Amino acid sequence: MSKRVISLIRNTQETAVIENAHGGIGSIEIHKKIMKEDHVEGLSLFAKVVVSPHSTIGYHQHTDDAEAYYILKGEGNFLDHNKERVPVKAGDICLIKKGQSHGLENLTDDVLEMIAVVY
Repeated sequence: MSKRVISLIRNTQETAVIENAHGGIGSIEIHKKIMKEDHVEGLSLFAKVVVSPHSTIGYHQHTDDAEAYYILKGEGNFLDHNKERVPVKAGDICLIKKGQSHGLENLTDDVLEMIAVVY
């Protein structure tokens, strides 16, 4: 018996502009590609996130899930689970384990683009 493989090819499902994300400052755009409602096992969110210049994603905890950021463009500071600011740039990946906290700062004059995966 063979398993049926189902492919999913799509563009952005939903786009939103969020002000002061998780208590941060400024705005982010989130372009959701895959969401929890798509019932992809083990995946809650796959999205492109654009952090506006001089904007931040506030420090927050992941109590029920984990997250990864893959930086596509720009530079910023990742606030790790110890609240240490770690410089990040295009090509870097940031992993947030279940139970950990994190945040992200874009203090530059350019956008910071990344892929966010919540699992």
